[in-house]
Amino acid sequence: MAGEAEQQLRAYVDYLRDIGVHDFYRRGEPVHAEISPTPPTAVEAAGVVEELEAAPVPSRPAFLEPPIATLVSFDDLAPLPESRVTPEHKAEALAAIKEDIGDCTRCPLAYAGRRTIVFGDGDANARLMFVGEGPGADEDTSGIPFVGKAGQLLNNMIQAMGLKREQVYIANVVKCRPPANRVPEPVEANTCDQFLLQQIDVVQPQVVVALGATAAMYLLGVKQSLSALRGRWHRCRGAKLVVTYHPAFLLRDPRMKSEAWKDLQMVMGEMGLKAPAKG
Repeated sequence: MAGEAEQQLRAYVDYLRDIGVHDFYRRGEPVHAEISPTPPTAVEAAGVVEELEAAPVPSRPAFLEPPIATLVSFDDLAPLPESRVTPEHKAEALAAIKEDIGDCTRCPLAYAGRRTIVFGDGDANARLMFVGEGPGADEDTSGIPFVGKAGQLLNNMIQAMGLKREQVYIANVVKCRPPANRVPEPVEANTCDQFLLQQIDVVQPQVVVALGATAAMYLLGVKQSLSALRGRWHRCRGAKLVVTYHPAFLLRDPRMKSEAWKDLQMVMGEMGLKAPAKG
C-alpha cells in the first residue's frame, strides 16, 4: 500500500510540475495573531480585529484558482493563421500536432486511467469534420475516435450523406477518455482544446458538425440547449458549423434520429451532397 501511495503522490507532483507549478509551499506569509496562553480581554481582542482588518490580504496563488469558468469560442481563442497549410502538407502538419501532444500529462485525465491518446482520424483534406466530446472505452483501447457502437452509428450517418468515413475528419474536444465516460471538466477541455483548434486550422473544413451539447459549448463558447443551437448555421475557424445530437444519445433515444437527419440535410445542401440511391 505504501508503494502505491508513493506512486500516486509522485504522479500528482509530476502533474503539478507539468502545469508549471513548482513552488507550492509558500506564496506570501499568512496574516495571523500570536496565540496567547490566556484568553484575550475585550480590548485586546478588538485590537487584534483592527490589526487583521488593516493588514493586506495575501493574493491567492494562481494554482489555487478554480478552472476557467468563462467560455470562449474557438474563433476568439486565437486569430486565424496568417498563412494556411497547403493540401499536400496537411497530413504532415497533423502529424506534427500529434507529436507535440506526445505522451501528454497536461491535465488530470492523464492520471485517470487513460490507456491511449485518441488524436483524430480521417482525410487531412476533408471538406467535412465531425467533433465529439471525448473518447469512450473502445476508443481508449484502439486509439481511433468513434469506433464503438456510437461510432458505427456515425458511420451510417456519414454513408447516408453520400460519403465514406475515409472522406471526412473526426476528432474530439479532449483526446483522453474521462473516467466512466463522464463529461470533460472545464480544466480538461480548456487544456486540450488548443490541439483541436490546430486540427481544424490545418484541415480547413468547409463544414464542422458539433456532435452533442459539450462539443457545441466549447466550439462556440456558449452554454445553450441543443434545441436553441440546432437548425441554424454558426461559424468556427472560417468554417460553417451545425449542431446535432451525439450518436450515443441517438442510441439511447432513436426517436431523435429524424431530427438529426434534418441537421445533416442542412450540411448536405451546403456541400452539394446527395444521399445514395436505395438499391
